[in-house]
Amino acid sequence: MPQGTTYQETIPGTIVHFEMVPVPGGQGIAPFYLGRTEVTWDMYDVFALGLDAKTPAGAPDAVARPSRPYGAPDYGWGHAGFPVISIARDAAEAFAAWLTQATGRTYRLPTEAEWNHAAALARRGLADAAALDAHAWHRENAGRRTHAVGTREPDALGLLDLFGNAAEWVSTSDGARVTRGGSFRDPLDVLWNGARAVQDDSWNERDPQLPKSRWWLSDGPFVGFRIARSIE
Repeated sequence: MPQGTTYQETIPGTIVHFEMVPVPGGQGIAPFYLGRTEVTWDMYDVFALGLDAKTPAGAPDAVARPSRPYGAPDYGWGHAGFPVISIARDAAEAFAAWLTQATGRTYRLPTEAEWNHAAALARRGLADAAALDAHAWHRENAGRRTHAVGTREPDALGLLDLFGNAAEWVSTSDGARVTRGGSFRDPLDVLWNGARAVQDDSWNERDPQLPKSRWWLSDGPFVGFRIARSIE
């Protein structure tokens, strides 16, 4: 696989696949890959439900898998082809670690700096917030729910749903639990500016467990994630 070109990865032992898109470097950011779409339930279910029986012996089992969620984490909005939601950051990081072991390629969450850089490139060619409408599910067009990935237009990088639909976990230098990109709950002008949110107690308010689940957000149907990978 040539470095810096779009590629498709199939999760071993399944027919589930996803695409990774190269993001050019700049402004102190090295080139990296970013998932074309947000991680879908199709991808996450392989991890969460242990559907990868044919993967190399012992590979993914070194990573703990999610416990049962409190309630229906997809809220009945749609499953196959929809972005995974109600996901805690620990779960997103565990998925990336599992995917790394299953595929032999190092996957991770994007850093916040990488996400900002990709967002700046993705907005190229768009005059203003109103022009983002064709690319994003937001407060005015989403009907208060997520939608299947890739049902809006791709941005200048070829990425889908970078803005809106489900907010995306990023890694931060101080360990803060931050999402970027906003979700179906946010207006266009907020999405245009990158929509940054820090997790608070309201995202897991109804979870009856003590301590609260490290895997699921009982009140976070707007939170998902996208994977990244460095270009070696």
